[in-house]
Amino acid sequence: MTLETPRLILRQFAADDLDRMSELMANKDFMRFSMGPMTREQTQSFLDKVIGWDRDGLPSQFAIILRSSGTLAGYCGFFHHEVDGKMEIEIGYRLDSAFWNRGLTTEAARAVRDHGFRDLKLNYVISLIHPKNHPSRRVAEKNGMTLEWQTTFRGFPTFVFAITRKQWVKLRCEI
Repeated sequence: MTLETPRLILRQFAADDLDRMSELMANKDFMRFSMGPMTREQTQSFLDKVIGWDRDGLPSQFAIILRSSGTLAGYCGFFHHEVDGKMEIEIGYRLDSAFWNRGLTTEAARAVRDHGFRDLKLNYVISLIHPKNHPSRRVAEKNGMTLEWQTTFRGFPTFVFAITRKQWVKLRCEI
């Protein structure tokens, strides 16, 4: 499955993305507000997990490819998490800091949200965001999500933003 936006191609990850993803996931800016930079082996585990979700037909992550250059600039898509005892589907995203402040993450997140509701028939999606991660909060808000509650996730304070299918339908009617 591939999603396309005016500036991006969102495609499934492949094994040969390891070198570029290892470079990104070793970068402290890219991994800001997470468990920290990852080793090549940890990045391989990440790729194995998302490629496995694709293979099993589960909602998964997409590689963000810039149309203008073909550069793999990050990822955006679905994660599967247990949050406060309930299984949730999260829209998660990370972008190479060289491409921040251009609206690319919002563009990718909207395409993923629309895919989730339109094609995958999801009823509800969340985004887990560290309270100090103001850029990610803005992306979630631009994606039509609202702050639902605060929790602790993986040892960090976390805001849970969410949108329902019903809210998405209403949002699309207003555009």
